[in-house]
Amino acid sequence: MTRKLLTTVAAGALFATAFAPAAFSQTAPQPADPAAPAQTAPADSAAPKPMTPDVTKPAGDAAQAPAPAPTADTAQAAYLTEQAPDQISANTYIGQSVYNGNNESIGSVNDLILKKDGGMVAAIVGVGGFLGIGEKNVAVPMEKITVAQNTQDGSVKLTTSETAESLKAAPEFKTLAMLAAEKAPAPAATGTDTTATGSTTPK
Repeated sequence: MTRKLLTTVAAGALFATAFAPAAFSQTAPQPADPAAPAQTAPADSAAPKPMTPDVTKPAGDAAQAPAPAPTADTAQAAYLTEQAPDQISANTYIGQSVYNGNNESIGSVNDLILKKDGGMVAAIVGVGGFLGIGEKNVAVPMEKITVAQNTQDGSVKLTTSETAESLKAAPEFKTLAMLAAEKAPAPAATGTDTTATGSTTPK
């Protein structure tokens, strides 16, 4: 009985080892043939393509596109070529007499005060004195001055509602240079040597 059991177990073990490689070969994946061409999945045209940086350009070039070079037409358009009828030269103001409501000259324009970003603030009118001697500069706001321009030759006539008396009573206008000169310390006075020097040579 024992011999028959051992024979059956031995036969079963032999049967299992005989069919094990066949069963394994059916389930294991086949190795790739090195001679066969590699198969790749077809490219999807809708899929986004990875972006590769261009190493030949600096990093700032992508953000800053070069500005187009100005053409001759655009360069010329930036400059005035002639005075328009509604434009007045500053030289036209300088030296012009200022008239009151009675058509009397009450002074003349010595200077103009302009804003840094454009536009006139005031006309500096010299009043009083004679031939520029003893006159006082008064800043008359431009809204108090009416400009009548001759469109034929560009000449202007300046009138104001101010009077000669009101301008003479107005405070004097001072430029930045005048204010700086007033704040500058006065130079130290140099003393003179008043010691009498006489000859010590005996007579």
